[in-house]
Amino acid sequence: MVPAVVIALTVLAGALGGLTRLGGLGRARTSGGPSDFLVASRSVTPAWNASAIAGEYISAAAFLGSAGLVLAYGVDMLWMPIGAAAGYVVLLALVTGPLRRSGAYTLSDFAEWRLGGVAVRRGVSVCVCFIGWFYLLPQFQGAGVTLRAVAGVPLWAGWALVVVVVLGVVLSGGMRSITIVQAVQFWLKLVAVAVPAVVFMTVWNHSGVPSDPTRPGGLGFQHATTVEAGFDTAFVVAEDTRVRVEGVLDRERYDGDEVVMAAGPHEMAEGTSIRFPAGARVPHADHLPDLDGEAWGVPFGGRDHPLFATYSALAAILLGTMGLPHIVVRFYTNTGGAAARRTAALVPVLLALFYVFPSLFGALGRLYTPELLMTGETDATLLMLPARLVPGTPGLLLAALLAAGAFAAFTSTSCGIVVAIAGTLSQCVLRGGVASFRWGAVLALAVPLTIVSPVGSIGAASLVSLAFTISAASLCPLLVLGIWWRRLSAAGAVAGLAVGGGLSVAAGLWRILGGPHDGWGGALLAQPTIVIVPVAFAVMVGVSLVTDPPAGAGRAMARLHLPEEIGVR
Repeated sequence: MVPAVVIALTVLAGALGGLTRLGGLGRARTSGGPSDFLVASRSVTPAWNASAIAGEYISAAAFLGSAGLVLAYGVDMLWMPIGAAAGYVVLLALVTGPLRRSGAYTLSDFAEWRLGGVAVRRGVSVCVCFIGWFYLLPQFQGAGVTLRAVAGVPLWAGWALVVVVVLGVVLSGGMRSITIVQAVQFWLKLVAVAVPAVVFMTVWNHSGVPSDPTRPGGLGFQHATTVEAGFDTAFVVAEDTRVRVEGVLDRERYDGDEVVMAAGPHEMAEGTSIRFPAGARVPHADHLPDLDGEAWGVPFGGRDHPLFATYSALAAILLGTMGLPHIVVRFYTNTGGAAARRTAALVPVLLALFYVFPSLFGALGRLYTPELLMTGETDATLLMLPARLVPGTPGLLLAALLAAGAFAAFTSTSCGIVVAIAGTLSQCVLRGGVASFRWGAVLALAVPLTIVSPVGSIGAASLVSLAFTISAASLCPLLVLGIWWRRLSAAGAVAGLAVGGGLSVAAGLWRILGGPHDGWGGALLAQPTIVIVPVAFAVMVGVSLVTDPPAGAGRAMARLHLPEEIGVR
């Protein structure tokens, strides 16, 4: 029921967006040309655009993954929304105005206009596609988790639903359609987290449940709890625990037998259920830390090399925001450079309204849904809380509201990513035009579907961090140097894109396909940004210093930095 309602509203908003000018200035053009499909004829006002960007940015990682990260890793994860807001400040200061004045439709167009040559255009196109594909993975995963939680269907059903809805919206009207979809869905998502938050806080304060998730000692089950594995799961038990097992545990089948699980690593097969007595210590998935309350409640209390991991994650979000193609392309849709800057200034305000809530849900999850630490499915925290805090019909209504917000997150973000990839493919690989854009949209969704299965229990926020890393290591150096350094050459840009983008893509694929890793190797694979970004900048600068800058670099720089009204040609 919930998916059907969200889909209907999404399609209706998309159809309305395809017919209506978003500045309130009358009817939109219906020619369906590239300007409509790629940049909405540059007619979007700051209020609409800021709401759309915020709606696009609040993806599965923000809606589901943020609470899951707080549940698993503690207060360290509160740096993530800070980095997200700060990223827009950097974007506003360094990129927004100049990029809008370039007059390009896509980042690939900008790179070719600024540096010349086909090689740099192709390099940017490859990076845009990989960033988008990695960003789509958590949208598919989150949709699968949500649909399984609310309807009990297989994960692939959620993936299929996202593909069908996104293709329907994107193919109907391109950027104009998805702008109104994303703007409306931002406010839907905000309501979907704000209302349950108020209810949960009220219930929590009157429930008698211990109110301090940071209390010393290991995390224990408050009541007898049955944990069921949605897929093959490896976990670690901190102390000998007597349980009842239905299914396959450590490759042995049990039929409701009582078993003593010894302290140490264990495995349970998909569909296996284990019942823990009240007070038993909660096991944790092998890729998650086993934090007591004190470590959970203080900075740098959990992961391997936590200081490095935190700073590297902050660098990924801060610098990666600058190069996210589905975000950057939105500033081409404004009516002018001043409007683009006002848009960028509004976005952190809207994001701040939303990010008040994930930390609350993560703390409540530690009290009410601790078994998610054992299965590793921490992204389901929001979806499970209503049944735990508000049983009965009110809980079902809150769960429906949260599920609606989750589906809005998947569809709005996926639409923006698909438009960015499809625009790049249509302009740089295919023949251009509306038909090529539509084929590009199909390809944009097909590629991540081939690697979503091995993702397993990697959280949505962790998957999105891979996309931020690629963006920070490739497009961020290109934009900063291309806008602010006249000496950047095409050869330097290509070399930097190859090194930064290649290393970050390799790290992401290794992490997804190679499984969890410990020690410095695991820390570097999980958050390599702080190492790769300086290397990418150094390569771009070094190669540019020994090669010639493009002809007309001075004229291009003048166009980027003079007021748009002057119209340097």
